[in-house]
Amino acid sequence: MNDITLKLTERTVVGKKLAKLRNSGVIPSVIYGGSNEPVLTQSLTVDTAKVVQIAGKHTPINLLIDGKKRLAIIKDIDADPVKHILRHIAFHAIKQSDIITTEVPIVLVGEGESVAEKAGLVVLQAIDNIEVKAKPADLPSSLEISIINLATEDDKLLVKDIKLPEGVEFADIDQDMELVIANVYEPSALQAANEAVGGEAEAEVADVEVEQGGQTEELIKESDDSSKSSEK
Repeated sequence: MNDITLKLTERTVVGKKLAKLRNSGVIPSVIYGGSNEPVLTQSLTVDTAKVVQIAGKHTPINLLIDGKKRLAIIKDIDADPVKHILRHIAFHAIKQSDIITTEVPIVLVGEGESVAEKAGLVVLQAIDNIEVKAKPADLPSSLEISIINLATEDDKLLVKDIKLPEGVEFADIDQDMELVIANVYEPSALQAANEAVGGEAEAEVADVEVEQGGQTEELIKESDDSSKSSEK
């Protein structure tokens, strides 16, 4: 587990005044969990952005609140959908003895160096994240799996190929171990598949346009019929 620390102070600003707080370079946040009531907090935007980038929603963080330390994990991140600027963070307090369930990223190791890629084939990742459970100290920041030995289109990596660190388990007891993580493709076959998908999408759009066109013609006809009836 990475040792990540973020300094916070308790917050009194709420409601419409939060916009001014953000403009001053401070991000509002809240800490849930434990036996205590939620605590309103705030931290410097620059420091918070760095912690969010490193920890994501899968790595425990040491929160220093007015000198007191609390262990937490990020539960929710609110960011501007256009500017991608942080607006609010929700933390969930945890204990070292808690079993935490969270998603961790799957990282393909050896990209560009596999036998398949050197032969001109393409390796594509099918799953980016997977849920695991562990105590905070055992939670991995990511799960690495090597693609070096992938050589032909018949080769693939499955969930069962992931080597979990000690103390870490898959969150789902019925986890499908045959689930594909990465496949090998011929570039031409991949391009043909992409074009096929694009063609299906265009066909669906065309069908919608034809249907809408037919509805428009019917509306025009109804309008004409109604107009003739009124003239009579």
